Amino acid sequence: MNKKQRKWRNRILIALAIFAVVMVIDETGVLGAAFGKPGDVYASFVLFLIPYLIAGYDVLIKAARNIRRGDAFDEAFLMTVATIGAFAMVIFPDTDPHMAEGAAVMLFYQVGELFQSYAVGQSRKSISELMDIAPDYANIDRDGKLVEVDPDEVQVGDVIVVKPGERVPIDGVVVDGVSQLDTAALTGESVPRHVEGGSEVISGCINMTGMLHVRTTKPFGESTVSRILELVENASEKKARTENFITRFARIYTPAVVFAALALAVLPPLLGLGAWSDWILRGLTFLVVSCPCALVISVPLSFFGGIGGASRLGILVKGSNYLELLAKVDTVVFDKTGTLTNGTFDVVAIRPADGIDESGVLEQAAHAEAFSDHPIALSVKQAFAGAVDETRVADAHEESGHGVAARVDGRQVLVGNDKLMAEHGVAYRDCDMVGTVLHVAVDGRYLGHIVIADVVKDDAAQTIRDLHAAGVKRCVMLTGDRADVAASVASEIGLDEFHAQLLPEDKVDAVETLLAGEANGGKLAFVGDGINDAPVLTRADVGIAMGAMGSDAAIEAADVVLMDDKPSNIAHAMHIARKTMRIVWQNIVFALGVKIIILLLAALGIANMWLAVFGDVGVAFIAILNAMRAMRVDKS
Repeated sequence: MNKKQRKWRNRILIALAIFAVVMVIDETGVLGAAFGKPGDVYASFVLFLIPYLIAGYDVLIKAARNIRRGDAFDEAFLMTVATIGAFAMVIFPDTDPHMAEGAAVMLFYQVGELFQSYAVGQSRKSISELMDIAPDYANIDRDGKLVEVDPDEVQVGDVIVVKPGERVPIDGVVVDGVSQLDTAALTGESVPRHVEGGSEVISGCINMTGMLHVRTTKPFGESTVSRILELVENASEKKARTENFITRFARIYTPAVVFAALALAVLPPLLGLGAWSDWILRGLTFLVVSCPCALVISVPLSFFGGIGGASRLGILVKGSNYLELLAKVDTVVFDKTGTLTNGTFDVVAIRPADGIDESGVLEQAAHAEAFSDHPIALSVKQAFAGAVDETRVADAHEESGHGVAARVDGRQVLVGNDKLMAEHGVAYRDCDMVGTVLHVAVDGRYLGHIVIADVVKDDAAQTIRDLHAAGVKRCVMLTGDRADVAASVASEIGLDEFHAQLLPEDKVDAVETLLAGEANGGKLAFVGDGINDAPVLTRADVGIAMGAMGSDAAIEAADVVLMDDKPSNIAHAMHIARKTMRIVWQNIVFALGVKIIILLLAALGIANMWLAVFGDVGVAFIAILNAMRAMRVDKS
């Protein structure tokens, strides 16, 4: 609780204490004994006015300011009119005094407002703690001494020093040092990430063990941490249709109930249907109940809580409008490479010829590829358990795009596709596995083949199962890869359909076709890596960028950004969105339902001012507590 809230709380506590004392004095007949009739009523008026003004003077001032600005119809106006009206009932000597109710309405309204302020503050604090990734300084080595400078002063290409326990202030590449990075604030992932020379690091991560020297690749204003903070800060500006509806509803609803209360107070006694005092009291009670604060605060708080809860899992939602759309998604379209698969080549099988050892096949291939930096070559060398001795290799060169040839230990080694084998007259064996096949031959003798493929992510199949369980009707994959590769991935993880050998513009056309097939308000989400999928991310109802740590294109194009590369977080994001929307509609139905019932009772003269207090403050309390459930998420 901040200083302002503490002062507010203390003022309310003082007013409540004075109110309780005055209530005791009033109910025990002390005022009647001291002042007689009707002096006790006027004494009660003055005494109850004290806690009323202490608690509610700021509400009265706000109402007056709004009236001067021509924007009268808000909850401050409703509370002011209703409570002053309750005190003004003293002019009707034939009615029971209602000063206690007038003071109580203002007191409990302020208690509710304080609680609302605290609830919003807690949500904001929770998000700011989770997203407390903004660095205060960067270390620069000047004349052998580390100097702390403002991150904005660091230029692209400067080398900064990140000590253990410090946050990486700016995106860059490690030029010296080995360490572990805690990325939990960005990704929600608790497992540290190993970095060494050549590794890319992004701002916002915490350096855990060794000292790192990092050459910056972006200015601070364009680094990951700055972009994410800007995204979270601007999320509240993009309101959901439901949230906008509530705002518009309050603008129409509030003046409507004011005039309805006025009609209720004036028309019946003019028509001779009862005493003025009775109908004025009904009108005032009607005003107190009608205050829409439960709706106006709980609905935005629900969305804010959902966005905050998602951020705890490394899921950044750019606005409550996207959270609302995500809850309606019934078709999820995936890019393949980097989304459902790792996006890197790995050796998945080694098939040696008869009498040949697997390690021998891999050793010859790794040495033939010793001087190549092609992704396929790198995967072969990574799979080889030993060290590649480049001194054993001579005359290494590519063979017309079909593979490589080299002399290893003086022998001719060929590594490549079937065309390479055919060109050199080597009899090779066909492979029935899906992937890139590298045949290996030494001095014309076939040793076997190595199968390299883009491996499906560990949680991809579970993601599809979870999405289907959540009510998603179609999970579709779009890829530029070969049809046989796409069919293998689709079968392995349980996709409903796939489209292969697509160019980027073909993916947009495929999404357009899928969008045209959406019915009954269903929405389509596209999930991609955000680098080459920006057009499709933009065209989908909801664009979701996968593994977007450091990817500018992802943060720009997507509506939802997943800060790690786990597809399972898509299902988590949808679960949070649907839970948030359930809470939103629970609050809307509950708040309106209770208010309509009490409004009818007030109009009929059954509900008194105390029930009106519950109809306003009590409903707001319950709605806010329900809204705060959106902040709670399962990190498992």
